[in-house]
Amino acid sequence: MSEPWAMLSGRWLPQSQATLTLHDAGFVMGATVTDMLRTYGGTLYRWADHLARFRASSSAAQIEVRPSDEQITAWASELVQRNRMSGELCLVLFATPGPIGFYLGEPGSVGEGEPTFGMHTFPLPVERFRKTIAEGAMLMVPSVRAVSAASVDPHIKQRSRMHWWLADREARQRGLGVQALLLDEEGYVTETAAANLVVVQRGTLRTPRRERVLSGISLLALMELAAAEGLDIEEADLSFDEVLKADELLLTSTPYGVAGVRRFELQEFMYPGPMFVRLRDAWSRQLGRDMHAEFR
Repeated sequence: MSEPWAMLSGRWLPQSQATLTLHDAGFVMGATVTDMLRTYGGTLYRWADHLARFRASSSAAQIEVRPSDEQITAWASELVQRNRMSGELCLVLFATPGPIGFYLGEPGSVGEGEPTFGMHTFPLPVERFRKTIAEGAMLMVPSVRAVSAASVDPHIKQRSRMHWWLADREARQRGLGVQALLLDEEGYVTETAAANLVVVQRGTLRTPRRERVLSGISLLALMELAAAEGLDIEEADLSFDEVLKADELLLTSTPYGVAGVRRFELQEFMYPGPMFVRLRDAWSRQLGRDMHAEFR
């Protein structure tokens, strides 16, 4: 296909031309809020939930997003149609406070520029997650801790992610494909860079308290399925030792929905476990298709 399209501040551009200026606050300060979702059968999945989270992130970060929800929805639909391909797409929304004039010798200070809003797509990265789906995820706890909620609200989905970069470098020293699961300043488990954690203990699904982690849309979808299946759900402060004692560990994330964990630190877990299979199959029935078909 020809080069994909992107939307940047109301303009349709070839994706390679949708760039931020050197003095945009998203680049200079890492002040960028974002959200990402995927298509199933060419249709954006849980769009309303993702858009609502994006709005909440923008508000909490005091980054103005001027287009209306109706306009953003129309742009997102058109972008998917413009970039339609044989496989599935991921769509990214982002917003920054815009340019900071004095960084290029221009008028204007921090927060005085025209806000930047953009969207782009990319093919669902099937190869990136194929091994995770086939063999189960591997997790480790790095020395890097989650950013304190006293500094940055964990509900803001944003791209000030130096701590994740450092955690990933540490995880890679443990082996290819190992993911970092961060503890917070109190020593409780939180999340990975791209997934929420679910601990299965004696048939109950336990998740870190919502004030400690990002409000995952895939986690929300899984909890709705679990409730429909009559399963017990609990939010709790989960310690490292409690995670080690779990019957199963699950991850929820936009690209694959739900995945199982086969190793946490040196602890091995059954994969695929019965709870993973039950919830994966329930999710597939809801979608009307095998949710992991493209990863096999």
